Amino acid sequence: MKFYKGMDVSTLSEVERLGGKFYDEGVRKDALDILQGYGVNALRLRLWNDPYDEEGRPYGAGTNDLPTVISLARRAKAHDMEILLDLHYSDFWADPGKQRVPKAWRGMDAGQLEEAVYTYTRDTLLALREAAAYPDMIQVGNELTNGMLWPLGKMPDYDGLARFINAGIRGVREADAAMPVMLHLDNGGNNAMYRDWFDHYIERGEDFQVIGLSYYPFWHGTLEDLRNNMCDLALRYGKELIVAETSMGFTMKDYADYEKLSADERKGYATSEELAAKVPFPMTEEGQSRFMSALFDVIDSVPAHKCRGFFYWEPAWLPVPGSGWATEAALPYIEEKGPCGNEWANQALFDYDGNALPALRTIRDYRPADDA
Repeated sequence: MKFYKGMDVSTLSEVERLGGKFYDEGVRKDALDILQGYGVNALRLRLWNDPYDEEGRPYGAGTNDLPTVISLARRAKAHDMEILLDLHYSDFWADPGKQRVPKAWRGMDAGQLEEAVYTYTRDTLLALREAAAYPDMIQVGNELTNGMLWPLGKMPDYDGLARFINAGIRGVREADAAMPVMLHLDNGGNNAMYRDWFDHYIERGEDFQVIGLSYYPFWHGTLEDLRNNMCDLALRYGKELIVAETSMGFTMKDYADYEKLSADERKGYATSEELAAKVPFPMTEEGQSRFMSALFDVIDSVPAHKCRGFFYWEPAWLPVPGSGWATEAALPYIEEKGPCGNEWANQALFDYDGNALPALRTIRDYRPADDA
């Protein structure tokens, strides 16, 4: 497997449509041209089943339906980048705190959900092949730590969870017997959790090729925790590993001003100070670069070069008004109150005005241990 210097740019089309612009050394360019120039060779794209309410209003955060994914995937291919397709099996965000059944699948029993996962996965891949937007790797589910398609696939029901994951993998194999399949959890520094999850799944599951890990230094332990976990996983399971999501802040400056958010909309945001207190790097451009260098040291330490790269999460999600975590239309589906702004902007690899940050040079100059 090649080594991935990847980026999840799932909100990019929305950011561009709302006026976001990108610059490298003061020159305005296409965001993918800039990323390619810094050595990025792959994009990760999330897919939501139906990210619209019953009146057709979009849920936001990229509104990553199939046409959006096709458009971004074609752009990736035009830049000679590979594609990791991230199936959420939900109409909106799926993560350890929420794995909501798509609206069209509500009321189904376990057998019907199993068939829906199989058919949806197969048909999605066939549609992408027909559209000249075919991925090179696929995630069957997103951050499956606590299961998928709740409540029937919710942990600790490993039998129910494995039933749905297996249906997705069979759907992949029906379309493409050679497609690498990733299973992805969060909390990349928690070795006990990874051992428990994968031991139980492998007893029940279809074969897969890649273990994906989310690692955010302000949530998921130390880099040494990540190193210990990946080294153990590499030896214990013999699978390829990829840091499927990661990021680090570059500023403490308030991003909400750029979005013109009201005081009510700002309520509930995690402040930069709260995040910075949990990370052994300053929330500065230099600190962001230092974090990436330290992450690369961890990747290089994994036995047998089993860690095959990383995907930086949403490096181009600029704080343009109108592009946030959710629109008002999405809130009833996820049963949340908001806020709806982009509290991720200070984690990007472009500053608030769209200028490429020094961490991109760190990414460009990094040579994996097996390639150096």
